[in-house]
Amino acid sequence: MPPLHVAQINFHPVPEGQCLADTLVRWPSLLDIAEAAAGAGARITVIQRAARQESLHRNGVDYRFVVAKDHDQGGTDTIANLLIELRADVLHIHSLSAAAQAHALSRALPGVPMLLQDHADRMPRWWRRPRWRRWYAAARGVAFTAQELAQPYMSAKLFGASTQLFAIPESTSRFTPGSRAQAWSETGLYGNPCVVWVGHLQSGKDPLTVLTGFAQAAQSLPDMRLWCAFGSAPLLRQVQQHIAGDPRLKERVHLLGRVPHERVQSLMRAADIFVSGSHAESCGYALLEAMACGATPVVTRIPSFRALTGDMGHLWSPGDSGELAQALIKAAAFPTSPQAVRAHFERQLSPEAVGRRWVDAYGQLVRDGRGDAS
Repeated sequence: MPPLHVAQINFHPVPEGQCLADTLVRWPSLLDIAEAAAGAGARITVIQRAARQESLHRNGVDYRFVVAKDHDQGGTDTIANLLIELRADVLHIHSLSAAAQAHALSRALPGVPMLLQDHADRMPRWWRRPRWRRWYAAARGVAFTAQELAQPYMSAKLFGASTQLFAIPESTSRFTPGSRAQAWSETGLYGNPCVVWVGHLQSGKDPLTVLTGFAQAAQSLPDMRLWCAFGSAPLLRQVQQHIAGDPRLKERVHLLGRVPHERVQSLMRAADIFVSGSHAESCGYALLEAMACGATPVVTRIPSFRALTGDMGHLWSPGDSGELAQALIKAAAFPTSPQAVRAHFERQLSPEAVGRRWVDAYGQLVRDGRGDAS
């Protein structure tokens, strides 16, 4: 039997002037999700809305830049014509916000099973939900990092009773473990334990609670150090004031600022512990990267993090600095080996593992469409 041919479609347009090769670098999930599924045995064509036509074949995946103007129903007419030509078995559409386009494609390609993937999408306002409910009915399946993330949609009855829900990590990581001593030498990081934060300094990531919990834990762990890499930083001033006003933090917290993505791997390799204070995430890309490198997660008890970490590391309640402090102390006292964290990553979160989940989901949708699901 030939492999399933899956068209992965992204309607969000690339910035004008950005070529396909640059897009795959700047939007790594577009490449990682495609290559993961291709590596697990599917035939993958990625269709990306763009301002100019371009194509590329890389690592077993066909990439197509498709020119589609706004008046073209958001690009659906052009993409539907291409899909009819490609004769794909399954349509995998990135983003729940593309519900209208998904509905339009379903009318052009009746009978072709369709799966929508959550990418931190916001639910529609209540007065728009009747229309969105009709659009979402076009999808035979929806994927979230954790099924619990689908609950608001289910409560609002945006998905039908027959819609299949799949728990598949939003993405994966190609980072690998390395020598911690070498990483310390390369980055200048140190600490016992060495704790790394990678994330924006904004309220949803809650860096102030992380600093408070770290300060409490430092009373029991005087040699612990925290290294913070971040992009946008609306809370930078408050973070700096918090550090300056607490002698437990002054010499122990180091603000690295923006770090090139290729350097993040070295930071994660240097870390004993990866910490996050997020109140909500659709996945957790930095957490994936940390676990790929073998760092022990000490992260908030939110659905996506619970799904990614399994029985690895330590969870704490968002906003609870005291619980974070105890989690850090416990992680230092009973360290998890980098090998154990990496083994979990390979079993559950690696490109190979995530690819198998995608191929299983595609196959389930096709079997259900034929009426022979188990």
